[in-house]
Amino acid sequence: MPPAIGHDLYSATRAGMLAEQVVRDPALLYVPDSGGRRVTVISQRTHRIVRILHVGAMSQHVTPSYDLRRLYTNSSAANELVPIDPRTGKLAGRRLRVPRPYNLYFTPDGRQAVVMSEQRDQIRFSDPRTFRLIAARRSPACRGPNHADFSGNGRYLLVSCEFSGVLLRIATLSHRVTGVLRLGRTSMPQDVRVSPDGRLFYVALMGRNRIALVDTEHLRVVANIRTPSGPHGLYPSRDGSKLYVSDRGAGSVSVVSFARRRIVSTWRIPGGGSPDMGGVSADGRTLWLTGRYDGVVYGFDTRRGRLVARITVGGSPHGMAVWPQPGRYSLGHTGNMR
Repeated sequence: MPPAIGHDLYSATRAGMLAEQVVRDPALLYVPDSGGRRVTVISQRTHRIVRILHVGAMSQHVTPSYDLRRLYTNSSAANELVPIDPRTGKLAGRRLRVPRPYNLYFTPDGRQAVVMSEQRDQIRFSDPRTFRLIAARRSPACRGPNHADFSGNGRYLLVSCEFSGVLLRIATLSHRVTGVLRLGRTSMPQDVRVSPDGRLFYVALMGRNRIALVDTEHLRVVANIRTPSGPHGLYPSRDGSKLYVSDRGAGSVSVVSFARRRIVSTWRIPGGGSPDMGGVSADGRTLWLTGRYDGVVYGFDTRRGRLVARITVGGSPHGMAVWPQPGRYSLGHTGNMR
């Protein structure tokens, strides 16, 4: 795996640090409809819809490949991954048959894809190009595996199991479950992000209205940050100092300081909303999030903490990819870059 630069896991994802293979990719938003069969493509510059891509049913997330050369739409009900060429913003190549792909990740060495088959309670390690199965893992403790992140050294991943309120620690190479952290059935763990220094995982507990800080070595909760209702998505700022938390139930974004481990600002959507998944623009100036239950995409000015865009897309927009992104490689989801 490419080593971290300095003591910050996100040091290669600063504003404008685009890899050579993505520097010519147009600045677009790829918005999947979890209730339909389309991905809406939007210009980040003009805020206008530029095209509609016809994909498979129940498209949950759009995920950048490890080498940054493809985006994959996770069409769960269609049992397929649908590739998109980020250079053109159009569909590219054949669809890949994968059972119930809810979310998609890549190991830090790029040698395996990790498919979260939420409806089958299964975590599938596969070839990252053909998606042929290498190994499949199930745990009686884990129902509804959906989000994950990797440790700083890449040796394991922490998986959130939404329907059983559990976190699984899984060894990257052996695929063995090496730890189980039970958070309670009502906790509904969602997105997972490792801290810049690699010492903690931040886990959104949507059912408990808090962010759990989990010790990466001992797999235990060491602190909690109370949030407004329904924390869901977690996105580091471009300077690596803050974590943006989408509060889906409250219609707001909480800004958490990594250094202070507390909320330092709250951005509210005028009239309310349902901010869900997305990412930060390449220059760090805009946080883009889908409005899961309002059929819109939100854009927040990260310097002023104000809503500057509300784009109607219809349907149930979910795991939007904001592209291009700074970074050397992708760990998956909607753009977990390192």
